[in-house]
Amino acid sequence: MPHPSRSFMLAPGSTIADALRSAPLAALDARILLGHALRLTRVQLITQSQRVLGADECTLASALFQRRLDGEPIAYIVGEREFYGLMLYTTPDVLIPRPETELLVELALENAANGARVLDLGTGSGAIAIAIANSLPGAAVSAIDSSAAALAVARRNAARHGVNVEFLQSDWYGAVSSRQFDIIVSNPPYIVAGDPHLSQGDLRFEPVGALTDHADGLSALRQIVGGAPHHLAPGGWLLMEHGYDQAPAVRDLLAAQGFQEVQSWKDLAGIDRVSGGRR
Repeated sequence: MPHPSRSFMLAPGSTIADALRSAPLAALDARILLGHALRLTRVQLITQSQRVLGADECTLASALFQRRLDGEPIAYIVGEREFYGLMLYTTPDVLIPRPETELLVELALENAANGARVLDLGTGSGAIAIAIANSLPGAAVSAIDSSAAALAVARRNAARHGVNVEFLQSDWYGAVSSRQFDIIVSNPPYIVAGDPHLSQGDLRFEPVGALTDHADGLSALRQIVGGAPHHLAPGGWLLMEHGYDQAPAVRDLLAAQGFQEVQSWKDLAGIDRVSGGRR
């Protein structure tokens, strides 16, 4: 269980330097939150370090620091997170985009021609679909999520970056009936039901249905692999993110469906993070 957090309030008359020094947070967290509260860049925080904060500024910064002390993720407090070089709106309706998921984008781009038809299953904030569409403007990118609230965030993100993505609400393949794609990508729920990590850290605040399948961690992956042959053009790739220990099971699922060139790719931490195969 999370420990009860301390309470914190900036003293009146604090300077920017005082605020950063006294905040009981990681230095990077304090910098991001204070910059957000004061609408200052990292460089401005340094150059204005002796500036005295007004009472309202102290109150606002203290409230943001307190939310972080209570465990709320930085991405939800400031309302955005960078992914693949793009700043994306992030709300508690969507999973926080993570650096390891950028591997999925890189692999899709390696295997996609410029006119490729790409489908992102369980798009959440739209991070993967938008990054692909931004990097490959000639691609026809579609993205599906079962959550209307998540799709609203994804549409805002697509508009923010001026990319054209078709967003559809349904379960995994429900909205695309008999359509075929050259690349299917997905970062589905893959945490096993009851995993202690679900009640720790940032995960406590994220939408549980985007994290766990409430089963063995493989049920969503099974559905995606099972439906993919009907929706992949010949030679098309299916690429899926999964848990640190799930690569052998996911490769077995792909092989059982007749996929070729089945393999896994490691993230920057050296963990098998994405597995896929070719129809």
